[in-house]
Amino acid sequence: MTWDPDKLRPLLDLLIEKDIAEFEHEDEASRVRIVRGKIVAAAPVVAGPQPVAHAHASPGPAGPAVESDVVEVTSPFVGTFYKSPSPDAPSFVEVGSMVRPGQTLCIIEAMKLMNEIESDVSGTVIEVSVPNGKAVEFGQKLFRIKKA
Repeated sequence: MTWDPDKLRPLLDLLIEKDIAEFEHEDEASRVRIVRGKIVAAAPVVAGPQPVAHAHASPGPAGPAVESDVVEVTSPFVGTFYKSPSPDAPSFVEVGSMVRPGQTLCIIEAMKLMNEIESDVSGTVIEVSVPNGKAVEFGQKLFRIKKA
């Protein structure tokens, strides 16, 4: 059975409203499982045969070499980038911010779910690549962090 997104939307809205992190339903014909929660951005994410979670140094004609002590944090999915938990709140991080593993860098909203993107390294934010409120694509660079 194929799930119709328009039929799932009220269920997703209810899960958000009631702050339910996990929901599962199964009957004879189908099964649906929804899990909300934090996502670690630098977890292995694969698009085709190449990992997209980190950039590695690879000099060549395709582009300049990437520093080996710099990690690129990429978007694990399509959504909207938010640099703070609410419009009037300060940004999670800015250029120059020191970060540690597990620290929230931003939020990506996807299908009305707010997903916290966390750092997996300690270091200093040297680039924020996306303006607040802009759409991001799967694998798009969000931040560059110089490892400590």
